[in-house]
Amino acid sequence: MPSKQSASSNLRNHLLIAMPAMEDPNFAQTVTLICEHNEEGSFGVTINRPVNLTIGQLFSQLQIDSIDQACLDSTAVGGGPVHAGQGFVLHSTGRTWEGTLKVSDLVSVTSSRDILDDIASGDGPDKFLLALGCASWEAGQLEEELLQNEWLTCPADSKIIFDTPHDECWQSAAQTLGIDVYLMSDTAGHA
Repeated sequence: MPSKQSASSNLRNHLLIAMPAMEDPNFAQTVTLICEHNEEGSFGVTINRPVNLTIGQLFSQLQIDSIDQACLDSTAVGGGPVHAGQGFVLHSTGRTWEGTLKVSDLVSVTSSRDILDDIASGDGPDKFLLALGCASWEAGQLEEELLQNEWLTCPADSKIIFDTPHDECWQSAAQTLGIDVYLMSDTAGHA
C-alpha cells in the first residue's frame, strides 16, 4: 500500500476536470491545474474561466506600463475563489521569479509582482496565463471530492494550459482520457 505522502502527491501537475454534475458554481465546467498536492492539502489554478478584465486593464490598475500590445489584449482568468484579488501566473519554465513554484518541467506558477513587470517589458516567459485567485483544498478534501465523482483527472498538458481557447479546455482535457463530457450523464454513481 502506498504511503500517505506518495498517494497524495501524485496529483501535482494534473488537471482536474469538473464532472458535468458539478454543482459548485465556482467550478462548473472548469479545468484546474494542481500546482501542489501533499498531506497538508492542495493548491491549484483554474485555467478556463475568463474574467471581464484584460491584462492591460489589470496593468493599468497596478500602474505597470507595458510595451507588448498583444499581451495587453489578453484576458485574465478567474483562478479560483480563494485569494481572488491576488494574481497567479502560470507560465513556461526556464526562468524563476521571487514567488515561483515549479509545477513540472514545462509549467511553473509565480505569485510575485516581478513577473508582471517582466511580462510588461517584454522580458517575461514565452507562454503564460494570468489568473486572479486560486483554488485550495484542506488535507483529504480533494481526495474525498474525487471519491464522490466530482472530478476527472489527467496529467497536465501545457498545450491545454497555454494554447487551447478557454471555451474548449473542458472538452479538450476530457478528450485526453477518451471522454466526451457532453455525452456524460450529469448523475454520478458508483458501480
